Amino acid sequence: MKALLSLIEQHKQGQSTGIYSVCSAHPLVLEAAIKQAAQAQQLVLIEATSNQVNQFGGYTGMTPQDFSSHVLSLAERLNFPADKVVLGGDHLGPNCWQNLSASQAMEYSAQMIYDYVCAGFKKIHLDCSMPCADDQLPLTEELMAERAAQLCVVAERAWKSVGGEAPVYVVGTEVPTPGGALESLQEECIEVTKPEQALATLDAHHQAFSDLGLGYVWPRVIGLVVQPGVEFDHHNVHHYESGKAQSLSRMIDNQPNLVFEAHSTDYQNPQAYHQLVRDHFAILKVGPALTFALREALYGLDRAEKEWLGTHHASHLRDTIEQVMREQPNYWRSHYASKGHQQFLDCSYSLSDRIRYYWTHPEVKVAQQALFDNLTASPLPVTILSQYLPNQAKAISQQQIRNHPADIVIHKIMEVTEVYSAACYSNVVVCKETM
Repeated sequence: MKALLSLIEQHKQGQSTGIYSVCSAHPLVLEAAIKQAAQAQQLVLIEATSNQVNQFGGYTGMTPQDFSSHVLSLAERLNFPADKVVLGGDHLGPNCWQNLSASQAMEYSAQMIYDYVCAGFKKIHLDCSMPCADDQLPLTEELMAERAAQLCVVAERAWKSVGGEAPVYVVGTEVPTPGGALESLQEECIEVTKPEQALATLDAHHQAFSDLGLGYVWPRVIGLVVQPGVEFDHHNVHHYESGKAQSLSRMIDNQPNLVFEAHSTDYQNPQAYHQLVRDHFAILKVGPALTFALREALYGLDRAEKEWLGTHHASHLRDTIEQVMREQPNYWRSHYASKGHQQFLDCSYSLSDRIRYYWTHPEVKVAQQALFDNLTASPLPVTILSQYLPNQAKAISQQQIRNHPADIVIHKIMEVTEVYSAACYSNVVVCKETM
């Protein structure tokens, strides 16, 4: 993937360049991400996780080929060049099959990796940090790296069978809890990865790759996942403190072709993203913050619709999704230990945004479509919209967007993507021949 290698090379040469990774499958989020990339005339990096998309469908019901086709067809509809779309696979390893034996879990993982690469995914996060049913704990760095190298062999075989540009790889594991911490941050100490720990992970993977004859691949290992000191729980954010990450930041200087990948960067202050990129955390993952903005927009439209059309004619989108969450709590119950009204608040407003798993539920999709149909047939007066979504009302007044529900939601999501874009692409030059 020459375009990513070019960006990393620019960063290693001293430019404050990076790339942010959109971790979502929601079509409105993906449309916002593609429109942001078009506006900035840059790449768009969209990633699927192993539990979200795999050979069995994942929780989205999509295989890697389904997801690839979904994204590329959306890009085509938006007249966005396919060669500027980079697909990534996140946490590709035994994550989904930890209840199985290591041999069975790795067999499934190998098939998943093969399918991802064959479907055109070019950025592959090899993550074998998850213990399987018959593993002895704790897993050693050597074992995790050995398994990652085994999966890399499969990825390389898949690439050679389909051709095209060679994939690039990210190694190491995510320290922040995916989707946010389960406990209050006041009760946790957010520790930055120690440089020696990062080096040990890197060295173990380098040795494992060499042992399996993958030395030629190592220049395409572009990222190491570490904890720079960012995290969020249900209602609080631990903001980045550059001074505490300087030792870790300096450690990567002597590693050619490599930058850090930072997970759970959602909800940071805008300036933090610029500082993260300058400190070599040049691949920034974002997910819940995007669907949080999606929810804010949809809830705002739901309230405005009731005022405009009356409750009898309204779509009752919020009522519908709250009822579905009560009836099917499997996606949030293990995350929200609260009771009563606090649990209600967590389900709707938590930064971990477990509500994002419910937007694709059939009943919720029907209600959302009804909302969009109502507000397309009878557009909201800007005066009412301004009460709930003032920035979007202003954008309509200034003729930046149409008074259309999808445009309003996408504009709200782009308030997030534009912050990431500004931090990553402030002075990037991507050569056309590398696209």
